[in-house]
Amino acid sequence: MTSYDGSEEKFKGYVLGTEQDSAKPLEFSVFVAPGQYLQLDDVVHVATSLPNGGTPIDIYGVVDEVIAKHEGVQLTSDVALVNEGILPANSVVSAHVSVTRVEPEIYIPPTPGDIVNIATVDKTNGDKDHREIALFFDNMQKKIPLGYSRDDEVIYGNLDFLTGISGAHVNISGISGVATKTSYATYLLYALFSGKLLEHNSKSYIFNVKDESLLWLDRRNLKMDSDIKDKYAILGIAAPGAFAQVDFFSPVRKKGDVSSSASKTTTAFHWSIKEFCDERYLRFLFSEADTDQTQIHLLIDSVSNHLASAVRKGGASVSINGKGIKTFDALVQEIASELDDDNSNWKGRGSAAASQGTINAFMRRLNSIKEDVYFIRDPEEAETQSGIRPSKQVNVINLHSLRDRAQRFVVGVLLDKLIKDREKGADRSPFFLVVDELNKYAPREGTSPIKEILIDIAERGRSLGIILIGAQQTASEVEPRVVGNAAFRVVGRLDGAEVERNEYRFLRNSSLKQRATQLKPGSMLIQQPEVPVPLLVQFPMPSWATRQEEAGKAEDADKDAQKTQEKLDKIL
Repeated sequence: MTSYDGSEEKFKGYVLGTEQDSAKPLEFSVFVAPGQYLQLDDVVHVATSLPNGGTPIDIYGVVDEVIAKHEGVQLTSDVALVNEGILPANSVVSAHVSVTRVEPEIYIPPTPGDIVNIATVDKTNGDKDHREIALFFDNMQKKIPLGYSRDDEVIYGNLDFLTGISGAHVNISGISGVATKTSYATYLLYALFSGKLLEHNSKSYIFNVKDESLLWLDRRNLKMDSDIKDKYAILGIAAPGAFAQVDFFSPVRKKGDVSSSASKTTTAFHWSIKEFCDERYLRFLFSEADTDQTQIHLLIDSVSNHLASAVRKGGASVSINGKGIKTFDALVQEIASELDDDNSNWKGRGSAAASQGTINAFMRRLNSIKEDVYFIRDPEEAETQSGIRPSKQVNVINLHSLRDRAQRFVVGVLLDKLIKDREKGADRSPFFLVVDELNKYAPREGTSPIKEILIDIAERGRSLGIILIGAQQTASEVEPRVVGNAAFRVVGRLDGAEVERNEYRFLRNSSLKQRATQLKPGSMLIQQPEVPVPLLVQFPMPSWATRQEEAGKAEDADKDAQKTQEKLDKIL
């Protein structure tokens, strides 16, 4: 037996070498010694060596299956006879281990009979931390706490794979309301910003599309108790509370009302008619279902070009046929007039000219959305800022009161502007985009301007410092190029049919897939680049308010900082 910490026995069993459970270089099974136990997610270590006293080799792995059975029986009913003492049999437990790391990299199977121990600190060997080695934490120069294990050990991620240095992007899947996708996305931002892991000018957009749960990030959660604070302390966050730097933005309301939320004060924004035309934002009013039909996408391009030309002719305003356009309704009327004119070239030229059916479909969709984009207006009608200029670390874009197409428009415009600004400037500090309902913006089928932008961000966003944290109920409904480029794949509770899709092949075996259908809120399975197996991660409930009744005063955020820091010092 081997004990690494000098006091607590860490011996668990022996490597199996039976016909059914033969050891292999990348997987092996363990006979769990009587009186011992192994459970799922345990990290184990086996010390073996080459034949004839050759090079010593350390083999590390994670338990992903545990089996208990009677030896010496065959029939189902024999269990009753064993219990009554009539039939002799032994109860045995074995565990399957997926190998995570071999040091040095000499890939031989462990020898049957080799001792299996829990991977922990070896105080007899210079405090060598076998768990850190097993999970590659020792190779991570910059680490972010992804959460903690069931035994309250921190599980880290390599920050370089999150900030674009070596990789980028996070994708989170799970059932709505159970998988806590948004909570985990905001936890990652909190760990990044509160842990001072980023450059001081790093920023983020959070698109709030469902309710007002993200409008209280600047307030402490009054329901946070000492146990929750202790969990944050384990993760190295000494003074959990509200986000320190937050701005909230909402589209200006109709009739000049600048407050878009009854329970939270936000900064109202709009886009002017001039910006709409000059930046060719018309395309963001059409979804993939629209542009897939007939030749609407060609008509959109033609009309957009003429609107941009109308801005140049009008100087500081929009002028079409000598008319100054100040409202979106007036703009739609002029577009309809031009497309109704047989001599107008707005519909295209020659064989590329749009048919009447295409024009009718275009105008029908444009008229159906004009009431929803009331935030495209004459700037004189509302004293609000034009567009959104992020200045804080976290910028919440409140869209939950908008209809679907209006939400698409705002998301598309902001992503388009962010990419253009990054391409023009030298700033490459990380800019995080938290986009929920990713399947709506980048669906697997069809095409749209927003989808093309998200694909662009997924494929080359890290070179611009743009990091996508996308979430959806079902990854199978999202464009594969967006999901496939995520360095971190995260799943909460999944539907049984969904977990069998190809998008979840990183859940290596049936045991992991079954667990994904049973995860509780606050538990996630995470696959990251350097660790070859998914790890179960738990994270604490938000230390910031998620509803008005939880919201404390913003100035109380650091109230318990000193006390929590003392606890952290003891833990570490």
